Amino acid sequence: MTSEKSTQFSSLPIRPELLQSLNAAQYVQMTPIQSMSAEAILGGKDVLAQAKTGSGKTAAFAIGLLNRLNISMLKTQALVICPTRELSDQVAAEIRKLASSLANTRIVTLCGGKPMHDQLASLKHEPHVVVGTPGRLKKHLEKGTLRLENVQTLVLDEADRMLDMGFHDDIMHIIDGTENDRQTLLFSATYPEDIVRVSRAIQSEPVQIRIEPEETGAQIEQVFVFANDDQKTGSLLRAISTYGPSNAIIFCNRKHQVQTLCQDLRQQGFHAVALHGDLEQRERDEALVLFANESVSYLVATDVAARGLDISALGAVINYDLTPDPETYLHRIGRTGRAGLDGMAITLVHPNEMHHVKALESFLEQKITFSELKPPAKGASQPYPPTVTILIHSGKKDKIRPGDIVGALTAGSALTNDDIGKITVLPKISYIAIDRNKADVAMEILAGGRIKKQKIRAKQIR
Repeated sequence: MTSEKSTQFSSLPIRPELLQSLNAAQYVQMTPIQSMSAEAILGGKDVLAQAKTGSGKTAAFAIGLLNRLNISMLKTQALVICPTRELSDQVAAEIRKLASSLANTRIVTLCGGKPMHDQLASLKHEPHVVVGTPGRLKKHLEKGTLRLENVQTLVLDEADRMLDMGFHDDIMHIIDGTENDRQTLLFSATYPEDIVRVSRAIQSEPVQIRIEPEETGAQIEQVFVFANDDQKTGSLLRAISTYGPSNAIIFCNRKHQVQTLCQDLRQQGFHAVALHGDLEQRERDEALVLFANESVSYLVATDVAARGLDISALGAVINYDLTPDPETYLHRIGRTGRAGLDGMAITLVHPNEMHHVKALESFLEQKITFSELKPPAKGASQPYPPTVTILIHSGKKDKIRPGDIVGALTAGSALTNDDIGKITVLPKISYIAIDRNKADVAMEILAGGRIKKQKIRAKQIR
């Protein structure tokens, strides 16, 4: 597939309804992972692929599994296993979008942090596609509420992180519930030996696809600076002052460091939120929404917690802690410099970590040089993020859709569509990004209004 025509979705030998959904989603040109894997996936072959978040891998496997579905057979025919609830929700949303023209297709998410009784109700009639996390999938298998003997397509998404999180045994237990003649698609952002071993255990002659590192970081300026432990936060502030990113993900290697650094940044006047595995699911959801809504400028996170987060216009990635794994470094910085935009990666390095720098130089096949930072401007204050996020206590269970919220906010002349940003509708609550200058107006409208004849309870959370 090298010609322009053959890298278009319209060239794929798939059911007409899927092409209709792709057109509706304005998917025209395939990404490298999509074009390189399409023939194997649609041909029913196993695939072992290295692909990072934002590469288009979800559409690659979603097209394949949807194309194979027998809609008239009310059995679970596809299973996608993800490391986190956040990634599961994103994957399920993408599959639903591409299945929009396939009438009566049922897609269910089964993740921890969600009520079990709701999931049991959704499984009374078998869905066609199940997306979920290993722990919750295993629980449903043990309860006998999830049946996998009819699964034709099994997908392991972000497989490396699932292994990092200790899910190997749960994953193998789940796979034991499927038949051996299934198609198995394994996607991993990095390519450690553990992935190769798992592939050998669960795949049959997989087609191997690997996106080369230089394709990933071509538009990213990489900056390295020295920082001793007792100067690290000061070095971070100087880096932000020197390069002035509009927003950034700041990576730490440990959960306690994430929380401590986030508190330090807030005390310095920065608009920051923390994201790590010890937070309650509601807190994790809210942190992701606030950052995606541009209601906070800095997300301080661990690698595992940030998996599945896809921000197209990310000003910078800052490695507060240098990861010892070069592939993890590459995956981190690959979150910036997307959609044709320039990106920046800033890495703080302790002098004792030069052996990791040497390993990174060898991996990247480039010389790493260190930069000087200027001190923060005296008296300078951090600008406010462009939006405010409003929480309303109504969601999908109340039959609320994003269009209903937009309609309620723009019914008068005080707000326009341009004042409203991203809207996230969850089962019982919804988040709305509003232009910061119009937040009070939006609160007044919601306080005195109704959506679908329901009185609204709203509060500004950031």
